[in-house]
Amino acid sequence: MKWLRRAAEQGFADAQNDLGYLYAYGRGVPQDYVAAHMWFNLAASRPQSGADRDRSVKNRDVVASKMTPGEIAEAQRLAREWRPKQAQPSQ
Repeated sequence: MKWLRRAAEQGFADAQNDLGYLYAYGRGVPQDYVAAHMWFNLAASRPQSGADRDRSVKNRDVVASKMTPGEIAEAQRLAREWRPKQAQPSQ
């Protein structure tokens, strides 16, 4: 989880999609549709192959179907404000 989160926070689309999945289904983290939607949305916006982008969009839409309009708006706001973190040296 530590390395997956670091990769997602640095902007790697595959890691963002995987982290979204973990939040969507509560695997290793508390279930959080807002966080899942945000990570799927970020993954869909990153340069990646068409099939990978389509997967991120589909995942985002599945989660959105379980959310209120207010939760979707919050997830979209978080995605807009998100900025990648710089890689930190290993400790």
